[in-house]
Amino acid sequence: MDPTDWRIVRLTPLLGAVSEEVAQSLIGNQSVGVFKKGETLFQQGEAADAFFVVLGGWVKLYRATPDGNEAVVGVYRRGETFAEAAMFLGGRYPVNAEVVTDARLLRVDGRVLRRRIMEQPELSLSMLASASYHLKALVEQIEHIKLLSAPQRLADFLVRLAPVREGGATIELPYEKALIANRLGMKPESLSRALARLRPLGVSVDREHISVVDVAVLVKFVEQGDRGEEGF
Repeated sequence: MDPTDWRIVRLTPLLGAVSEEVAQSLIGNQSVGVFKKGETLFQQGEAADAFFVVLGGWVKLYRATPDGNEAVVGVYRRGETFAEAAMFLGGRYPVNAEVVTDARLLRVDGRVLRRRIMEQPELSLSMLASASYHLKALVEQIEHIKLLSAPQRLADFLVRLAPVREGGATIELPYEKALIANRLGMKPESLSRALARLRPLGVSVDREHISVVDVAVLVKFVEQGDRGEEGF
């Protein structure tokens, strides 16, 4: 890893709270893997033998539904970790993991993690911090689906991607629109209608780029906009 990669690793909830010595002992000399869009990292039911740190790109975790569709559990980007808890929940991955853009990932051996937890109890607290982070994100996702209309959920998604909280911004969609719709709990056609609802708020679309006249307007819409559009 280069110094930038190491800084990303040290900002994660799991590896940011422990000493540098402990983090180094866990990471060791493991190399960074480069993955292409569409590659499968692991499948539901497989033995959980590693967790991952995203150094670049995006990865989705999902479960296959009985009707053959996908239920997206989470989408992870640079500076986030995933699958660390799976090694302590029966030892098998409860979801599938797929790279949705070209990505750089650090794969950390699960046996090393378990051994280091026995030797360095402070890692247990970091595991709790990481689990709390993931739980908070899941609760927010469920809350947004339950309480916000489709346009509001999309506006919130764009606000989180925007580099500023007020003023103009151009946002590049990080992955395909079908996955965005799934992640936000709507159908692809509902995403198109939600985008249309945001046009009067200064949002315009040019393929994979979204232009926003004033991000603060979207923030206000998410916080105070009417919630009578759940039919999307």
